Amino acid sequence: MRIGVYVGSFNPVHDGHIHVAKYLINNNYVDKVLLLPTPGYWDKKDLASMKHRVNMLKFYEEDNIVVDTNHNNYDYTYQVLESLKKDYNDELYLIIGSDNLEKFHLWKNIEEILKYNIIVLNRGDNIDKYINKLNGKFTIINDFDYIDISSTEIRRGLRKHLKKEVASYIDENHLYS
Repeated sequence: MRIGVYVGSFNPVHDGHIHVAKYLINNNYVDKVLLLPTPGYWDKKDLASMKHRVNMLKFYEEDNIVVDTNHNNYDYTYQVLESLKKDYNDELYLIIGSDNLEKFHLWKNIEEILKYNIIVLNRGDNIDKYINKLNGKFTIINDFDYIDISSTEIRRGLRKHLKKEVASYIDENHLYS
């Protein structure tokens, strides 16, 4: 089985995140996607609690889109992948956006990450200059149609591109206000 590994803050999750997972499954890039909310990022402030972010992700869970809370207590992506590899005898595909490539070489233990398959969703960037410097197994997707929404906009009150249950959850729990 080919398992996509989608790591993010999901602060909050929105239809754009799930659109990525469904696209990859429906176009046979992967068979299943694991959504792994991270405990934190060095550049992300004011994250909702892990409990709230997991609860919101659960509203989007399906047979082949699974919220993984067993491998999300690591600080670095290479640690997540190593832990997953111990538990799954499957091909793992790290899912990233092209905006990550500019600083990808700075990720902790990048040589360990490059041992895995990496799916890059290109947002129209010229990514060859980054890919060519890295010795990895990249699948570049150039025809992905992004949903124009960001978690930042949702935190500021926009409720577009959210499952109604997630919007209600945000309001009921007074998140991002």
